[in-house]
Amino acid sequence: MNIGDKAPEVLGVNEKGEEIRLSNYKGKKIVLYFYPKDMTSGCTAQACNLRDNYDDLRKAGYEVIGVSINDAASHRKFIEKNNLPFTLIADTDHALVQQFGVWGEKSMYGRKYMGTFRTTFIIDENGIIERIISPKEVKTKEHAAQILK
Repeated sequence: MNIGDKAPEVLGVNEKGEEIRLSNYKGKKIVLYFYPKDMTSGCTAQACNLRDNYDDLRKAGYEVIGVSINDAASHRKFIEKNNLPFTLIADTDHALVQQFGVWGEKSMYGRKYMGTFRTTFIIDENGIIERIISPKEVKTKEHAAQILK
């Protein structure tokens, strides 16, 4: 997915088993943020920064939706533990990460593995991708400020 592309109508299923659709958010901008894994330090820092600035994001017209390949049960624990006010999509079949092009080979300590590249897509009120914050740009502890600038 690139700037100017139309985001898919069906985004996936959240931690409650509900289907999340773009049309559920008519008139709002969507912060669709992809992150590697629930309960890890960087992902927790990012989620908590979005939580702590959630009111400001909502006032600016944004709705936040997180996506990882963790399952719904993992997402429920992550939401509960960190008191997250937004929904998380359980992309267990990797459909959304692949559709958005954020799934690929990563490397840590010389070990190669497949994983999610931390990436945020800002989707406008008409479902068009207007901005992408790439993996190299995302600052987990200042992510809301990056979105609002």
